[in-house]
Amino acid sequence: MSSQPAYSPNAYQRSAYRQSAILTAPPERLVVMLYDGARRFLSQAAVATRNGNVQTAHLKLRRAEDIILHLRNSLDLSQGEIPAQLQAVYLFCGRYLNEARCQRDAEKIERVSALLGELREAWNTIASA
Repeated sequence: MSSQPAYSPNAYQRSAYRQSAILTAPPERLVVMLYDGARRFLSQAAVATRNGNVQTAHLKLRRAEDIILHLRNSLDLSQGEIPAQLQAVYLFCGRYLNEARCQRDAEKIERVSALLGELREAWNTIASA
């Protein structure tokens, strides 16, 4: 018997569509997608935290933190005040999520998600212009 997971045609089509959307998206839309991914992982981490599933919460927090780190590392700080402000927001998010992890506080996770949601909406407006 094969050890490879079975994939349905629908799952393959969804994956191919997602990959195509990413490869053809303009940079502003990619940022929106990153925020969406981070918020999805934060939501999953908050649920896991509330359910007492420390391992899953940690893994989902790491995924969100990786996205936030990527967003921070992609900033061009030579472009003025806005990238510097975004860097400060991303650093705050990282510290706050670390506190949330240590304190097992789902509300702190949700606050970071809400903050990223506000940024996401701003980037979505830019991407739609």
